[in-house]
Amino acid sequence: MAVEHNMQSSTIVDVLEKILDKGVVIAGDISVGIADIELLTIKIRLIVASVDKAKEIGMDWWENDPYLSSKSSSGNTKALEEENRKLNERLEKLEKQLTTNQ
Repeated sequence: MAVEHNMQSSTIVDVLEKILDKGVVIAGDISVGIADIELLTIKIRLIVASVDKAKEIGMDWWENDPYLSSKSSSGNTKALEEENRKLNERLEKLEKQLTTNQ
């Protein structure tokens, strides 16, 4: 008589899909001290999740980072261009004043 085992096998793809769907948080603190005096504390927080899950829980920092998103840099670029124009105008005025005073 053969013994049957009901085993559920999961591939790495299944495990990864579950992790990205639900999300995993890893947290840890590292403290360095001498004689009960804390010299350094490093707090480490890591979340592994899909982009959709991250947005769902309110983590969308990459959308506002100009190095990661072209959308966030477009509004910032206009403000920088305006500031640059004003600074150039001030510089021209100051240069004119210097040349007329000499």
